[in-house]
Amino acid sequence: MFRHMADLRPPSDDLLARLARLLGPQGFITDRSDIEPWLTDWRGRYHGESKVLLAPRTVQDVAEVVRLAAEAHVAIVPQGGNTGTVAGATPPADGTALLMSLRRMNSIRSISTADNAVIAEAGVILSVLHDAAAEVGRRFPLSLAAKGSATIGGLVSTNAGGTQVLRFGSMRNLLLGIEAVLPDGSIFDGLATLRKDNRGYDLRQLLAGAEGTLGVVTAASLRLVPAIAGRAVAWIGLASPDAALTLLRDLEGTIGDSVESFELVPADALALVLRNIPNTRAPLAKPHRWNVLVEAVGLHGGADPVEALQDALAAAFEAGLIEDATIAATDVQAEALWALRESISEAERIDGPSLKHDIAVPVSAMPAFLREERTEVEAHFPGVRIIAFGHLGDGNIHFNLLPPEAEDRDHWIARFGAAASAAVHDLVVARGGTLSAEHGIGQAKLAEFVRLSDPVRLRTLQAIKQALDPHGIMNPGKLLPLAPKPAAP
Repeated sequence: MFRHMADLRPPSDDLLARLARLLGPQGFITDRSDIEPWLTDWRGRYHGESKVLLAPRTVQDVAEVVRLAAEAHVAIVPQGGNTGTVAGATPPADGTALLMSLRRMNSIRSISTADNAVIAEAGVILSVLHDAAAEVGRRFPLSLAAKGSATIGGLVSTNAGGTQVLRFGSMRNLLLGIEAVLPDGSIFDGLATLRKDNRGYDLRQLLAGAEGTLGVVTAASLRLVPAIAGRAVAWIGLASPDAALTLLRDLEGTIGDSVESFELVPADALALVLRNIPNTRAPLAKPHRWNVLVEAVGLHGGADPVEALQDALAAAFEAGLIEDATIAATDVQAEALWALRESISEAERIDGPSLKHDIAVPVSAMPAFLREERTEVEAHFPGVRIIAFGHLGDGNIHFNLLPPEAEDRDHWIARFGAAASAAVHDLVVARGGTLSAEHGIGQAKLAEFVRLSDPVRLRTLQAIKQALDPHGIMNPGKLLPLAPKPAAP
């Protein structure tokens, strides 16, 4: 059974007073101008309400907040950088939940080159962690466009992916340990940086990707890898996703694990960036229907990645696999190429409302999906424009629909959006795929997740939720649905 909304209560004046005493003026924020930026999701489509913003500084503070909330049956919505795309950190519109920011918990507690590990609190910004690792000759191999604002707690809670999944996997693969406050206010201390630990259920993996519905992640132990000695970043023009996948497998055969990123960018996505993002320019002399951004790296004592990638691309050109390519000569040029890829979502947002689908299918099925399912969607919704880009190497493509140019976008989405998204998701599931590859479910995908999921999966998730959070206080309405209060007989 799903938990009823009636089990949760709004925060009382007494509870708010106790929380104010506990957290002090820096941790109990009531200024409306300080709260408002955190009440709306990154895409601006979901809006919540909260009287206060709680900003604890220690794990003990978090534990006491959760204990008091559990005692009062009051919901808590944990929040990191608020950069998610499924409104998983947006509070409910009725103002009944406590909004808790983890951004003040921003210390890197330890970093060890001997363990190749770092322990970072939930509020540490990803780019700050990158810099800290670089200072000791290591790196944290997860990057994404929101690295300047995304936080470690949010990345763990959503099992973030990013552009290096091809080699290193998602956040779960990089997670060695976790510290979290459970729904009863107890602290789970699992931060040991063990590579092997066979003591039953893996609680760190249970909490990773749970979107704050099973507890509040307060810190994480994360795997580091050696710093690179050099990098090669190339922008490649080619004819089709089929050619792109063949190129990827050829590169893996010739230069192996040095290929860390392989991003597919169609011509229309590049055009959107060039139109909407200042100081961007086309990397190749003429447009190509499809493009690939490749990054290969070299370690100390290893082969020069620039020479290796040049040789591999020359062979691909001679074989007719690619149409044109350029390799960045400097780090500045490399970052400019990456900016084209990482600015696609921002360019879409500037362009206007769209339907975003974070889907994945088996890698082998992706070229056909982009070719055949695209045609089917366009046939069912005439005039719709499809921007499909992302991580071809792990089967994760952002399959986004822009309304017809002649239509009012908001009106078209209101009229056709649900049916269009359902059509995309049905096609994905038919290919053995998923409607959420790396951004989670939140509240934006909740109805579709329930519609398309195996009942066994849903029952199991709900059983775990019921066991750990019997009062349903942790981020209600995200990932798993709340049932309305039954009607009176």
